Amino acid sequence: MSPTLNAVLTGAVAMASFVAALFFLRFWRQTKDRFFLLFAIAFAVDAVSRFVLGLAQPSSEAEPLFYLARLLTFGLIIAAIADKNRPRRS
Repeated sequence: MSPTLNAVLTGAVAMASFVAALFFLRFWRQTKDRFFLLFAIAFAVDAVSRFVLGLAQPSSEAEPLFYLARLLTFGLIIAAIADKNRPRRS
């Protein structure tokens, strides 16, 4: 894949993640449910990491650092789902 096409596709994914973060942030403002806030943060982290990845063109030595951001993203999503399914005390 050419570097230009790769950068365009990475930018498109970053934009889609940012839009998803805005939607979840809007839902959080309406409901004040932590589930939506955690999803908004997760997608914002994903958008920023993909934007930086598109600009940086990292060497193979730096690539594992970008996986830490993805680990944080998926960890937030798992935490949101686990928190939502946790039984509530009366």
